[in-house]
Amino acid sequence: MLADGCAKLQRAVVRWPVLLMVLVTVCGLAFADPTPAPVRAEIDAMLNRLETSACEFQRNGTWHDSARAKAHLLDKLGYIEKRGAVQSAEQFIELAASRSSMSGKPYQVRCGGAAPVESNQWLREQLTAIRGSSRGTPR
Repeated sequence: MLADGCAKLQRAVVRWPVLLMVLVTVCGLAFADPTPAPVRAEIDAMLNRLETSACEFQRNGTWHDSARAKAHLLDKLGYIEKRGAVQSAEQFIELAASRSSMSGKPYQVRCGGAAPVESNQWLREQLTAIRGSSRGTPR
């Protein structure tokens, strides 16, 4: 009888650290810092350029219109934001907008009759243009 009680106590003691780790992780995710406003503004500007570009976006071998591409990348942004703040637009491109998290295949962008380019390159070019156009405006 005493052995049964000791075994139950031992299992409870082993469970507490696990439960504590789960609680700390969940609380940490619930209180994750939001993406800084200037970073989010650059990401939104890139995705708006994609949406209004009339370019097509390929993921996992299928071409999608630019509005659907923007929606997909916003979903991925939300997913990575739940795990912590996105510190830069480049980090967003690398973590969410360069390749499929399912297949690992690079995303591609095709505009008009031009050859497709990897989304990493296309988005970085857009980011450079966005930053270039914002230099002349006061902050």
